[in-house]
Amino acid sequence: MLIAANKAVSIDYTLTNDAGEVIDSSAGGAPLVYLHGAGNIIAGLERALEGKQVGDELNVAVEPEDAYGEYSAELVATLDRAMFEGVDQLEVGMQFHASGPDGSMQIVTIRDIDGDDVTVDGNHPLAGQRLNFQVKVMKVRDASDEEIAHGHIHGEGGHHH
Repeated sequence: MLIAANKAVSIDYTLTNDAGEVIDSSAGGAPLVYLHGAGNIIAGLERALEGKQVGDELNVAVEPEDAYGEYSAELVATLDRAMFEGVDQLEVGMQFHASGPDGSMQIVTIRDIDGDDVTVDGNHPLAGQRLNFQVKVMKVRDASDEEIAHGHIHGEGGHHH
């Protein structure tokens, strides 16, 4: 069975950056299970997997525009500590939900704290980076009507309701 829209796909993968550092991997754990064609994984990797089948192994380099986008300086802002009302201890690396420039909710990460100035970054941590995937297709099956309707896989390796 070939990977195509509305197929439940299980992959083993290792993700590295251009320096060869491992960013994420399914090694030692369960494969990643996703609904193909539903935008559950980054676009560049999903396109590379289209038409593949169980047992196929591939190395895929995904450019930023097909992954988490280019890094945008516009998504970095310095806020006054008072904006974090109710949070006693602020630390670099903490994440918060915030309203983005277009009014949508986004996650921002504290990048720096200097006195009452708190620098937050709304970029995805992997924005602006080429992502290198080593992938092996482990399983391909038809997704259930419910999985297709919900836009994700249920059960082992997928979403649990």
